[in-house]
Amino acid sequence: MSFEDLPVWGNAAIFAAAAVVVWFAGVRLARCADEISERTGWGREFLGILLLGGVTSLPELAVGTTATLRGVPALSVSDVLGSAAVNLVILSVADAVSGRRALTSVQGSPGLMLQGVLGVLLMSIATLPTIAGDRLWLGAGISSWLMVAVYLASIRLIARTNAPRAWQATSTEKRGAESKGRYAQISTRKLVMITVVAGGLILGAGYLLARTGESLAAQTGLGTSFFGAVLLAFATSLPEWSTVLAAMRMRRYEMAIADIFGTNLFNVTIIAIVDFMHPGGPVLLETGAFAAFGAFLAAALTILFIVGMLERRDRTVLRMGWDSFAVLLGYIGGLVVLRGLS
Repeated sequence: MSFEDLPVWGNAAIFAAAAVVVWFAGVRLARCADEISERTGWGREFLGILLLGGVTSLPELAVGTTATLRGVPALSVSDVLGSAAVNLVILSVADAVSGRRALTSVQGSPGLMLQGVLGVLLMSIATLPTIAGDRLWLGAGISSWLMVAVYLASIRLIARTNAPRAWQATSTEKRGAESKGRYAQISTRKLVMITVVAGGLILGAGYLLARTGESLAAQTGLGTSFFGAVLLAFATSLPEWSTVLAAMRMRRYEMAIADIFGTNLFNVTIIAIVDFMHPGGPVLLETGAFAAFGAFLAAALTILFIVGMLERRDRTVLRMGWDSFAVLLGYIGGLVVLRGLS
C-alpha cells in the first residue's frame, strides 16, 4: 500500500511519528556536537556550519531528493526555503525563553555575522532566476553552480575567520560546570557513533516526512508549495528546534546561532542538488515567484538579526530582543504573501 492510499489520519500519524523521531535525534545531536567541540577545540561557529548545519539539514536533504525523484521539485524547493525562514523564527523563540537579555546583545562574534551575511548572499542568488532568467549548464542551472561555488568559498572563509589570529568579540557565555554532563563520560569513538546513528534516524524520518507530506498536501488541498513552505518546513526544522533549545539550556549561545546560520547556508545549496537531479530545466525557473519570495523572506529575516548583532543593544519586547520580535512579525506577514502566491 502506498502513502497515497492511506487516509488523511494515517498519513498525519506517520508524519507526526517521523517528526518525533527527528526531534529526539536532534537533541542527542546537539549534545554530541557540544562535547565534540569541547574535545577538539573547534570554534562553535565553525562547528555549527560543518556538523550541526550539515547534519540537521538531513531532513531537508531527504525531502529534496525524495520529492525530486518523484517528480515534485516544487515541494523540495518550498521546503528548503520555508525551513530557512522557520529556522530564524526558532532563534526568536529561543531568545524569548532564554532569559531577560536580548540574544543578540550578548553575541557579536564576527564569525557569526559573517555566516549570516553569506547566507543572505546565497538566498539572493536563489532569487536571480525569477528576475534575470537562467539556463542549463552541465546538467543544472547556472544559478545552482553559483550557489555551490559560494557555499564552498563560504566554508573556507569561515574557517579562516575562526583561526586563532582572527579577532573575536568578548563573549558572555558561561562555560565550565554547564558543559559537564553524561556525554563527557563517553569515549570519543562512542560519541561519534551516537552522532552517526542520530543522523541516520533523522535521514530516515526525513524520507517519511517527504512521502507523507506529499500525500497530505494533496489530501488537505493546501497545495504542494504552501504545504512545503509551512507545515513540512516546520517538521524538517525540528532538529533545529531541539538543537537550538538544547544549546540555549547549556548556555552555548554561539552554537545556537551558528546552528541556524550554518543550517541555512547548507539548506540553500540543497536547491542545487535538487537541480542536478531534476530532469527538466532549471528548477528555480519552474517554481517561479513563490520560491523567489521565499528566498527574499529568509534573507530579510536574517538581516534583522545581523542588524541586532551589530547594534548589540539590550532592548526587549515580550522577553525577546526587538530584532527577534521583528522577525516574528515579518514571518507572519510573509506567510500571508506566500499564501497569495501559492
